[in-house]
Amino acid sequence: MSLSIYGEQLNSRLLIGSALYPSPDIMKKAIIASGAQVVTLSLKRQNPQQQSGQKIWQYIQDIVKQNHGFLLPNTAGCKTAKEVVTLAQMSRELFQTSWLKLEVIGDDYNLQPDPVELLKAAEILINDGFKVLPYCTDDLVLCQRLYDLGCEVIMPWASPIGTGKGLMNPYNLATIRARLPKATLILDAGIGKPSDACLAMEMGYDGILLNSAVALADDPILMAKAFADALLSGEQAYRAGIMQQRQTAQPSTPTLDTPFWQQN
Repeated sequence: MSLSIYGEQLNSRLLIGSALYPSPDIMKKAIIASGAQVVTLSLKRQNPQQQSGQKIWQYIQDIVKQNHGFLLPNTAGCKTAKEVVTLAQMSRELFQTSWLKLEVIGDDYNLQPDPVELLKAAEILINDGFKVLPYCTDDLVLCQRLYDLGCEVIMPWASPIGTGKGLMNPYNLATIRARLPKATLILDAGIGKPSDACLAMEMGYDGILLNSAVALADDPILMAKAFADALLSGEQAYRAGIMQQRQTAQPSTPTLDTPFWQQN
């Protein structure tokens, strides 16, 4: 089934970053192998006035067009709402898109988002016509506040960005899913291996955004394909309906000579 982000229908539930790859060519092949139609691009880490910055931006845009997808500029590295708004307005002018991955970092050690500045920035950007995809922690109240502001997409972390620790607090993530049934939930940051992504999809998450887990793999192209398969498997398992866990063992082999339809 397709993923809907602010009214746009996507064939892939995987969103992927464009940083840390060994080379631009490997980045391109990995993104194509992933099937992702949304590619994130950090604005703050590149200087648009430099030729090298313009070249890599154009290269990424060409990849996105090839996949019939969308570019998702992000505000990585920003620490205040004021800084975010300035960068967001620049990105809209440069890339002709109102989509924005909103990041406001509050701690340099674990890169945890600043909830106060995040809410402030989200409100300003939404009122300015941006379609905001906020990166946040797995805090239920924060996610609810962002959704109430008008963020149709919420992106809680699995664990601190770049750690590869996977789902640190499955209970928190499951609670967010249960309490925000109409929100589009995309797990962002901390995913380390395909099984992490599969588990999140089995919990009912709508998609996964990752970068390091693919870019830093020994074979990024193969890993990108592995993640694509994992998301598909997890999403299908969720739709199929996973059996409830039991406290006691029950035989899987029916009682001898008892018809199947009498087992219930």
